[in-house]
Amino acid sequence: VTDKRGKSHKGNGKINKNYYAFGKKILAPANGIIIEMIGRIKDNKIGSTNKNFNRGNFVIIRHRKNEISILAHLKHGSIKVKPGEKVKKGQIIGLCGNSGNSSEPHLHYHLQDSEIFKNAKGIKCYFKNIKLKNKNTIKKEYSPIMGNLINN
Repeated sequence: VTDKRGKSHKGNGKINKNYYAFGKKILAPANGIIIEMIGRIKDNKIGSTNKNFNRGNFVIIRHRKNEISILAHLKHGSIKVKPGEKVKKGQIIGLCGNSGNSSEPHLHYHLQDSEIFKNAKGIKCYFKNIKLKNKNTIKKEYSPIMGNLINN
């Protein structure tokens, strides 16, 4: 999340709440079942990371066989779902944070083909409609590439 100047925070950016992404609602990208989550990791202070818990607070959702979403670096204590719970696309699962191996508040999201993180391979993620901020265009059925800036 950035402002019109491309900055991710207001002021000097020394505290998490100065970041535009911090505390934003994180939504389930598609229907599925929660298979794992951790929500007890404290948010990092700006300038430090927690490499002991790379993903920090996270939620893992199985959408179908061999299609798993990982949503990581969520805010401490904000996760609203539990393992075994069914979720619907657009349902709030937690808030954006700065936990784990994270340098500033943001959401790490990716798709993979296995629940076992170390054995998984990434899957391309396609969005039905997506606005590319840096190109000021709307794309349909598009998979973002490095350098794309995305708008709601």
